[in-house]
Amino acid sequence: MRLMRGPLAGGVGADGVGAGGVEAGLELAVARAMLNQAKAGGLDEAVRVYRPRSPTVAFGRRDTRLPGFPAAVAAARAAGFEPVVRAVGGRAVAYTDAALVVDHVRAEVGAIGGQDERFEEFGQRFVTLFRGYGVDARLGAVPGEYCPGAHSINAHGTRKLVGTAQRMTPGAWLFSSLLVVGDTDRLRPVLAEVYRCLDQDFDTASVGALAEELPGLDVAAIEEAVVAAFAPVGESDASGPRSLDSRPAVPPGSSPDAVPPDLLAAARDLLDQHRVDPPTRPV
Repeated sequence: MRLMRGPLAGGVGADGVGAGGVEAGLELAVARAMLNQAKAGGLDEAVRVYRPRSPTVAFGRRDTRLPGFPAAVAAARAAGFEPVVRAVGGRAVAYTDAALVVDHVRAEVGAIGGQDERFEEFGQRFVTLFRGYGVDARLGAVPGEYCPGAHSINAHGTRKLVGTAQRMTPGAWLFSSLLVVGDTDRLRPVLAEVYRCLDQDFDTASVGALAEELPGLDVAAIEEAVVAAFAPVGESDASGPRSLDSRPAVPPGSSPDAVPPDLLAAARDLLDQHRVDPPTRPV
């Protein structure tokens, strides 16, 4: 299994890639490029773990077809969040750099099937991880949650911590997980306004964060724990959970890589699929 970590290389190019929402869109496009590469036989299995660089509202494709979508986009921008459109399913999600994204792709015959099994498997993996550190983690929907789903990972049955989504193609699948670590004071109001514009149910009390369950937790610490949890079978630490600051930086047998240039180039070609048209300005 290939492990990729860290920010995208290259910074801001002449085409604007690396700035604002284009950066957020490029992160999403990398996941899509990973899926395409796996489908084409160029990638067997890979996990990319990264911390978002900028405040983002990622809309689902279904959101873009709602009458309130333009107003929701404007609301996101007004709150300082860049709107993008994601490839995986679900409704709008919001995040800042106090979050962690895990994109897992695998080339697999019959990938179109097995969706529920993957939701259950990955969801339980997060539940087990968080329970090991004392969080009352559960698998299931929270009333009024953003991007509602039967396999959300929550705390106490009331606050969503992790949202998961999938995209399947013949021969490969992408499973994406968004872990909210902090900044709920910024997420709640922007989600409330976005969901109001979309005319979708939402309760701000449903927004949770790992740092609220484990005070003092930061993104770097949870990243190490997640990387260890996603180690290939037989390579993860079997001795049980350690303190979050004592997890190995890289599981034995794995080495972190930056996103390779060919994958980044393929992602740039997909970038327009994740962009939201800029606001119209009066002439």
